[in-house]
Amino acid sequence: MAVTLDSLGESVTTEAEAHCAADVYHQLLDLIAERKLNANISVKLTQMGLLISPELAERIAESLTRHAKALGNFVRIDMEDSTLTQTTLDIVRRVHAQAESRGAIGVVIQAYLYRSQADIEQLLADGIRVRLCKGAYKEPLEVAFPRKQDVNESYLRLGRLLLESPLHNALATHDEAIITALKAIAREEKIDANRFEFQMLYGIKRDLQRRLVQEGYNVRVYVPFGSDWYPYFMRRLAERPANLMFLARNFFRS
Repeated sequence: MAVTLDSLGESVTTEAEAHCAADVYHQLLDLIAERKLNANISVKLTQMGLLISPELAERIAESLTRHAKALGNFVRIDMEDSTLTQTTLDIVRRVHAQAESRGAIGVVIQAYLYRSQADIEQLLADGIRVRLCKGAYKEPLEVAFPRKQDVNESYLRLGRLLLESPLHNALATHDEAIITALKAIAREEKIDANRFEFQMLYGIKRDLQRRLVQEGYNVRVYVPFGSDWYPYFMRRLAERPANLMFLARNFFRS
């Protein structure tokens, strides 16, 4: 299995904290290359100073992406709440447009947002790789589907777009019914399993992760780490208590 590494932390309050967080990722890129690991990095722009200065976050994202490209690696920009969606996409597009960064940066799109299909269509047209997730933030009805069924239908619709794209996109879900449906789409459309990957959290549904690998699919495990786990966990819990129930139900599955 491949890995994406996330150094926990978000919403830094000083420029020094942003640069310190970025230094961790630069070290990770060097260590991944040194140890020849099948791994890349996942980065939150608020950890890179987005709420202090979008220009600061963009400079840091650009530096990380250039570093990654020089090493043959890749940076995934995680998506945060919907108030930051457009700013995040704008930064990713500008960084990707630079020759020194092109192809080495991608972004996450959340299936529960109404705007996501238009965003994916534009990103694919620009040649930017996408990781699709359902979305974990509590969002208002004006911007996001409120019903689980609607979110699932949106995920499958957007997942088909990603599967049919020539880009190597990622489908991040632990929902076995959705994974089964996506595999069926790939078979029907004769899409080779090497053209995409499934992504899951470290320690969640490990049995399903192993089974997918045995079936010949690419699986990338999202590994968050670091001392800032407690505030991260409490924010996720406050935003959506169902996140805790999901973790409790799945953590001990082997």
